[in-house]
Amino acid sequence: MALPRTYESQNCSIARALEVVGDRWTLLVIRSALQGVRRFDDFQDALGVARNVLTDRLTRLCDEGLMRRVPYQERPERFEYRLTRKGVELWPAMMTLLMWGDRHYAPDGPPAIIGHRGCDGTLTPQFTCSACGAPLSPSDVDARPGPGS
Repeated sequence: MALPRTYESQNCSIARALEVVGDRWTLLVIRSALQGVRRFDDFQDALGVARNVLTDRLTRLCDEGLMRRVPYQERPERFEYRLTRKGVELWPAMMTLLMWGDRHYAPDGPPAIIGHRGCDGTLTPQFTCSACGAPLSPSDVDARPGPGS
């Protein structure tokens, strides 16, 4: 029996958030967007997801205000999908999930290291740079190949 997609009977912010981002494809779309992916075909190439599933997830993310469609071509009409502030606010949760996965499910080491641009440091659980101590945000970091890549 499948679990319901909504949790209306639960007065819980986690349950409500899961209604929006609670499946793997949605989180992977957000991950890719945080890495700079913007176009439909690029999302599909990066994720290997079926077109109908990707269309559904992008539509839902736009409807919920986590992403917005921005035209980049008129003929034929084509759009980019860009994270809104609401979408970017998921970055700390995504990085916490990544670090948790690295600790528990990366036996050969992290597949990617989240590094501070222009510095040799890496992202800490406190969202600061391990080398210089600067507070870090999505625009301050990049993903570098890790030992498990």
